[in-house]
Formats: sequence, C-alpha cells, structure tokens
Amino acid sequence: MPASRYKLVIGNKMWSSWSLRPWLLMRQTGIAFDEINIALRTPETADAIKVYSPSGKIPALVAGDLTVWDSLAIMEYLADAHPDYAIWPRSAQARAIARAVSAEMHSGFGPLRVNCPMDFTARGLVPLDEGAITADVMRIVEIWGMCRTTFGQGGVFLFGEFSAADAMFAPVASRFVTYGIDLTAYCDDGAAADYVSALMALPAMTEWGRDGDAERAQGAGMQR
Repeated sequence: MPASRYKLVIGNKMWSSWSLRPWLLMRQTGIAFDEINIALRTPETADAIKVYSPSGKIPALVAGDLTVWDSLAIMEYLADAHPDYAIWPRSAQARAIARAVSAEMHSGFGPLRVNCPMDFTARGLVPLDEGAITADVMRIVEIWGMCRTTFGQGGVFLFGEFSAADAMFAPVASRFVTYGIDLTAYCDDGAAADYVSALMALPAMTEWGRDGDAERAQGAGMQR
C-alpha cells in the first residue's frame, strides 16, 4: 500500500489525545500514511484545520476524495477498508465489547479529561482536582480488568492482541503516567498498572513521545 494513499491530519503530539488514537492504530497495524501536523493553540489553528476537516476538529483521515473526521469513525473506516488487519477482535462477542468500551471512552470520562489534560512528555503533574477523577479512574480500572480477564488471554492487551480498543485507551495510560496516578488506590490488583506499562512500552508510543519532546524543545508547548 503506498504511503500516499492516506493522509492523517493531527495536532501537537504533546496535547492531542484524539490524534494519538488513530495514529497509534495505524502505526501498530502497519497501515501506511503521510502525517500532516497542525500546531494547536495558535491564531492560525482554526483556519489550518478547516482546510482538511469540515467539523473544524482533528484528527481527520484523507483517503483520496474522502475525508473522515473523528477518531472512532476513522477506526471504523479503516476496519472496513482493511478487514485482514484485525483492527477489532475477530470474535463477535469480543468485538462487541471492544466497541462498547471504546464508545464509552469516546463519550465519557469528562472529569478525567478536564482535570488531567494530556501532556504526553510531562511527568510529575498534579490533577486539578484529584477527588473529581475518582469515579472515572475506578471505572477504567474495572473495564481493563474485565476485558483482560474475559478476553485478554494470549497477549498483554485488552483483547489479547492489540486492537482499536487499546488505541482508544492509550491516551488514558499516558495520563496515568504523567500525573503519577497510583492505581492501587483505585482497586487495581496490579493488572491495570501492567497494562499501562505494556502500552507505554510500544515503539510507536516511544516515537510519539520523542516527537512530543521535539515539539517542546521547539517552543510549541510554551503557551498553556
């Protein structure tokens, strides 16, 4: 597949959690793409995004004459376009649960997003309100434990092999590292912490972080 078939329009790697999701999925599955990077939080950001995304938000996937925006919609499009890549689990039951927890991630966990905004390469940050994230973190630990116990045999990820569900939760794992969240305080028996370690150890996550560090060094992260 030529790299020029797809163009993935993303924001800063330090901040853009929604951009990380399809980018990581495509890296992990080996779907080739060209990156188009748009600097966020600048006077030019909105106009630059509008060139590619009718919603005014990124990420957006450009596939020839077609543009797909929204992380989850991009993943579903790629799953349809590449059925051999097992973007979702192959078992119908596992696939249904993977979609359910991905949709829950997509539409929920507002307090965690607000109080622990993604800053991928930062360490030692403190949640704006740690008490406000309690229910969200406990639910995430519950989801991860349920998926790993029920479907995760044969691999380190939620459904064994890496899938779109893991890409959806990757920014959460990065937040737990950035903010030093002790998951044992949220009923983790160690499995959730191990899952965070597995995600963060992916070469693609290392690449994303390296690019984020480069952004910070260039001054992209000075305006908070």
